[in-house]
Amino acid sequence: MSLFEIKARIAKACQAAGRNADSVTLIAVSKVQPNARVAAVLDEGHRVFGENRVQEAAAKWPDFRETYDGIDLHLIGPLQTNKARQAMELFQAIHSVDRPKVAQTIARLAQELGGCPDIFLQINTGEEPQKAGVMPAEADAFVTDARALDLPVRGLMCIPPVDEEPSLHFALLAKIAARNGLAGLSMGMSGDFESAIALGATHIRVGSAIFGEREYS
Repeated sequence: MSLFEIKARIAKACQAAGRNADSVTLIAVSKVQPNARVAAVLDEGHRVFGENRVQEAAAKWPDFRETYDGIDLHLIGPLQTNKARQAMELFQAIHSVDRPKVAQTIARLAQELGGCPDIFLQINTGEEPQKAGVMPAEADAFVTDARALDLPVRGLMCIPPVDEEPSLHFALLAKIAARNGLAGLSMGMSGDFESAIALGATHIRVGSAIFGEREYS
């Protein structure tokens, strides 16, 4: 499926939801994708990309930034505290602030660096023990504490369980965000972004549908 087709589906989903298509940011998830595929999407004019690993992004994006202007890079995978400084220097947004220690580390580095990427707090809406993110019952306190650290908290992020109806989790995330006065909702991937848009997603993360299937070595 092409980038054009994905954008057309986004526009259609926004129209059905009574929303402006510009209210949804498409993050093209370029993790483990060959540079040639990424360059092809850049050549089509797209500039918002998502990476899962700081190390991979650091090896890939500085060179692209020498050739293409206006790249907006989002970290959507887990962040280890020892990679936080590098992440903050590389990314414009971090969607995976999943525990207080990470928030505290980013806040400390923000004071040193004099700036901070946009922050999304990861909520474990499915309460899955193997998955990152704070539990829904702890979400309000996490938002309060992150704001107290002067972090630029723009919204919340979730990854629904693979065996459950994603819209239930999107609705839960939207409810938590609304009661905390947060506008940003990072939710929805290749298979479910239309339902995410219907429930208020502002950032959707689409990878293989744009680039093709990933080739893991």
